[in-house]
Amino acid sequence: MTPKPRPASVWPGRPRSSEPAPRRSAPAKTMAAPAPQGDPAAEVRLSKRMSELGLASRREADDWIERGWVLLDGTPAVLGTKVAGNLPASRIVIRKAAQHRQAAQVTILLHKPVGYVSAQAEHGYTPAVALIKAENRWAECEAPQPFSPAHLRHLAVAGRLDIDSTGLLVLTQDGRIARQLIGEDSAVEKEYLVRVSLTDAPARNGAEEDVQAAFTESRLALLRHGLKLDDQPLRPAQVEWINPQQLRFVLREGKKRQIRRMCELVGLRVTGLKRVRIGGLRLGALPLGQWRYLREDEGF
Repeated sequence: MTPKPRPASVWPGRPRSSEPAPRRSAPAKTMAAPAPQGDPAAEVRLSKRMSELGLASRREADDWIERGWVLLDGTPAVLGTKVAGNLPASRIVIRKAAQHRQAAQVTILLHKPVGYVSAQAEHGYTPAVALIKAENRWAECEAPQPFSPAHLRHLAVAGRLDIDSTGLLVLTQDGRIARQLIGEDSAVEKEYLVRVSLTDAPARNGAEEDVQAAFTESRLALLRHGLKLDDQPLRPAQVEWINPQQLRFVLREGKKRQIRRMCELVGLRVTGLKRVRIGGLRLGALPLGQWRYLREDEGF
């Protein structure tokens, strides 16, 4: 009997991904999802309400208010102003100076290699932002703007990858995008390809180990829903086998080293982890160690 061919594995850390580069029509990066209406009886700071409406990050809104760039009912707002929790966006006007500054903000997509930390340097390791330089820009980046050192200022990581992981890393100057991806109420999907071995199995050639055959359906069900980390139940996740050594995870949250800790709880050891998608954006063919700008027609 001829054995069925196994699906091709996507090895974490390879310089090119097997997914095709996306060509999709999506909201521009300045667009935000509709904000839930607040409690009309509860007053909040104007900057907080602006953040909920997707107009700006709270820090950005406070800066604009202080500069006189925000009008509330036609009058320049004052820093610390309180408004109704359901204040409509129509009562807020942003001056053109603030709009121009916001439009100049960039978001960068990086294919992070293993051995780089996502944020600030620690324990002598190099931060991923060190890779954001002109010579590492992907030749196929379609965004029109030239690289500028100013694009490195206030560049925040929106969803970390640990030092042993690779794949899609988002760095942004836009607080609205950061809130969308890592805010407390964020439900943006993150997709990972995860190579695993059995914790209680002796170390051997990974290609010879059929982890899937030895892993029970009940433990797979726990990965999908039922585990706790830091005494908090995890949101339901999509988890499925790609081949006998590799799982596909889709999460809607991002606790520290979440996938590795989830796997440990069910008797698996992660030997490779690669993030291939955040929301509607895929890593695609972006080469390892290179980066590109988020285009205006793309969104998460």
